[in-house]
Amino acid sequence: MELVKINNLTKVYGKKVALRDVNLSIPRGKIIGLLGKNGAGKTTLIKLINDLLTPTSGEILVDGKKVGVESKKIISYLPERTYLNKQMKVSEVIAYFEDFYDNFDSKKAKKLLKDLDLDIDEKLSRMSKGMQEKVQLVLVMSRNADLYILDEPLGGVDPATRDYILDTILSNFKENASVIISTHLISDIERILDEVIFIDKGSVVLQSDADKLRKKEKGSIDEIFRRQFKC
Repeated sequence: MELVKINNLTKVYGKKVALRDVNLSIPRGKIIGLLGKNGAGKTTLIKLINDLLTPTSGEILVDGKKVGVESKKIISYLPERTYLNKQMKVSEVIAYFEDFYDNFDSKKAKKLLKDLDLDIDEKLSRMSKGMQEKVQLVLVMSRNADLYILDEPLGGVDPATRDYILDTILSNFKENASVIISTHLISDIERILDEVIFIDKGSVVLQSDADKLRKKEKGSIDEIFRRQFKC
């Protein structure tokens, strides 16, 4: 059974069609790049999978069930913007996540924070935007989830830290789980991708195995994307 199955999904805001008749199947055990230009519909799709928006039509099944309370238990979501209470210390946020999520591993979180040289006793308000984003990623990857959805996880961090974060993603999800990464930094993440989804103007224009696509199009995913969406 697919981890995520999307059937004829459409989302309309007023007169704007954000997603149009999207059909997707997300298998287990894969790292998938969700790629598209600004305004293509990536974040709308992510929010629908996370049950933060209601479809205009169509359906989304996660582990065979419609999205809702049960799907939220097995999805670990990193939004594009920081949502944490900045008056809290990192240690307090860890305690909050431990209480809120049955599948949160505080030992893993503390190890990742240490590896990233983040002070567990520091208030979030005293941290830079990039440091706050690292904390948020640590929290997301420290859940023992079936699906991780990361919306621009590398945007606020320096290039040296990106490799560590990618390796953290690779080594911190279980065998049958999957990861969906939405990003503009395609060249930075493509080494870890198993599959790619190209989305444009609210429609999925391509879903492919990453290696097969490179061989077929004779180029990197970044080059293929640039050709596909050349202005």
